[in-house]
Amino acid sequence: MATFWDQRYAVEGYIFGTSPNAFLVSQAARLQPGQSALAVADGEGRNGVWLAQQGLHVLSVDSSGVAQAKAGKLAAQRGVALQFETADMLAWDWGDARFDVIVAIFIQFADAQGRARQFDGIRRALKPGGLLLLQGYTPRQMEYRTGGPSAPENLYTGSMLREWFGDWDIQHLREHDDVINEGSHHAGMSALIDLVAYKPGKSR
Repeated sequence: MATFWDQRYAVEGYIFGTSPNAFLVSQAARLQPGQSALAVADGEGRNGVWLAQQGLHVLSVDSSGVAQAKAGKLAAQRGVALQFETADMLAWDWGDARFDVIVAIFIQFADAQGRARQFDGIRRALKPGGLLLLQGYTPRQMEYRTGGPSAPENLYTGSMLREWFGDWDIQHLREHDDVINEGSHHAGMSALIDLVAYKPGKSR
């Protein structure tokens, strides 16, 4: 998988742009400087760098060293520092109760089995009371074809996310169609799903 993504990112410019994901930005009021954050499959760093700009201590993990080199350049341009780790997200040791915030934006490179490992890792790695911010594509995206996976089984539904996180404090779960403009690879009308949820535990 790393070879595929290295080849995809080995181009001039940033294939998903350098601006943070709009849904992530819309949740800025929930973030606090000094929090620890994990940016899952962070690619070229647009979201991890933005989190660092908000004063969070960010670990940006991705399978592509090529992408992370570009992320490092973006961080330097923006005057922030974050930690990088190159790893296969389907084999990575997520750890237990490590992060105050986990950001999972368009991490739909995994089939059902891989997704179970991802979501189990998220559930374990977030601290009690921690915040999960997730955005992905729904099956309707197969009609738009404006980005995202080509495999229908990789897409999310509201019932799927409730099955995994329904025992958490779900603040927001919405399926919607909107135009997004995130570089050349996420552009146009898109079928999206957003999740904002807090892991049960100590009060926020």
